[in-house]
Amino acid sequence: MLRFINDMPGHVIGIHAVGAVTREDIESVLMPKFDELVEKQGEINYLLVLETDINNFTRGALLADVKLGLKHFTKWNRIAIVTDQRGVAWFSDAVRFLIPGQSKSFPLDKLDEAVIWVSEKISK
Repeated sequence: MLRFINDMPGHVIGIHAVGAVTREDIESVLMPKFDELVEKQGEINYLLVLETDINNFTRGALLADVKLGLKHFTKWNRIAIVTDQRGVAWFSDAVRFLIPGQSKSFPLDKLDEAVIWVSEKISK
């Protein structure tokens, strides 16, 4: 399940992932919000707090997530992934070389640090 983190700055989408995550979660929760943010400001600052195992994402959810990422590929500004899953943290740090903008992982106990980092505006 994906839930919005409501106390984020207006230019940041904050999502908390818990339990099972499906294609419908990505398409009904994330996609409209990303479309709205890109329309409003032309870029995406995204915080994902991942408190579910990546194996709890269905194949459909993973494919929809990739599709979403590619749809807005040039719009990424900052992505913060907050998780204690080493493989996910490693992957998110590795893709920073492949995407525009900046990407960084944080352990769960550094959530406050992640919020500050993802909220900072960077000049391109």
